[in-house]
Amino acid sequence: MAYDPEIPPAHGPADTKLRSASGSRCSLLVAGSLLGVAGVLASGASPAWGNEPRPPRVADGQHFTIDPVVDGVLVAGGASFDLLLGLVVSTGEIRPQPPRSPDVLLSFDRVAVTQTIDPHAGTISNIGLWTAYGYAILDPILSGVRDGRRTLLVDGIMYAESIAITSAFTQAVKIGVRRPRPIDYANCSGGGSGMSSACSSTDLQLSFFSGHASGTAAVSATAAYLAFSRSGWRSRRPWITLAAGTVLTAFVSYERVRAGQHFPTDVIMGSIAGAGIGVLVPHLHRRPHYHDQELETPPVIIGYVPTSGGGWITAVWRF
Repeated sequence: MAYDPEIPPAHGPADTKLRSASGSRCSLLVAGSLLGVAGVLASGASPAWGNEPRPPRVADGQHFTIDPVVDGVLVAGGASFDLLLGLVVSTGEIRPQPPRSPDVLLSFDRVAVTQTIDPHAGTISNIGLWTAYGYAILDPILSGVRDGRRTLLVDGIMYAESIAITSAFTQAVKIGVRRPRPIDYANCSGGGSGMSSACSSTDLQLSFFSGHASGTAAVSATAAYLAFSRSGWRSRRPWITLAAGTVLTAFVSYERVRAGQHFPTDVIMGSIAGAGIGVLVPHLHRRPHYHDQELETPPVIIGYVPTSGGGWITAVWRF
């Protein structure tokens, strides 16, 4: 049963619930995802509440929910993924390949190799990323002050979920693609013996795509989604949040290119991936509730319909 103190527990076969989850890494102490909520669908009909408690009317700040069981699995699995992958990379067993000629690069990617690398850009981009992470901690606290402790918990887990899934996806793609960094082209393309020790790090081939860009974009997208959900599109707050997040993501992306750590395509793809995950996570955490006179339901409804000798698993997606 999803953790929701405002909806009393129900009993009976119509309340059977199934959930699915995918592994993720957690950069914060808590992470979680509600990827599905249960509801029985009979013969393609809409869920019938019958004698069950009807979805409540809730305040504008309480339209999301979490599942402590699913969240706990995601935390353990994600943390293990991150730890083991980091250990494998640190051993150097995955040997980097010498980069090819910059002529094979896309035309707008070559600027990352031919530019004069800014030695301070890496530090500046780190500050930008940690600014985004700091906001992911501060915003749930402010939400908790406005709307109560439950909102603080739910928002904190949604931010952590966005960061966790984005980090896991980013690291998996990096180790799968193994694209040399621009600085690798600049320092290690000669193949001289004096460069062997400096060019043997596995990290030199983790360019695609940018974790700084994806992480910043994920936090920014989650912040904007929550701001629009809570304040509405007519308010200034969500538009300011969206603009600030977009500018911060662009700034961090630019500095990663200036540092020689990424190509333009790396930061573009990182921003797209992070923003997509940052929007989907809170979108999939919505719960059924009445807002004004309209029933708003989660985008995913997963149910089980028992039959003689078996049963059916049903899934409905709503966007």
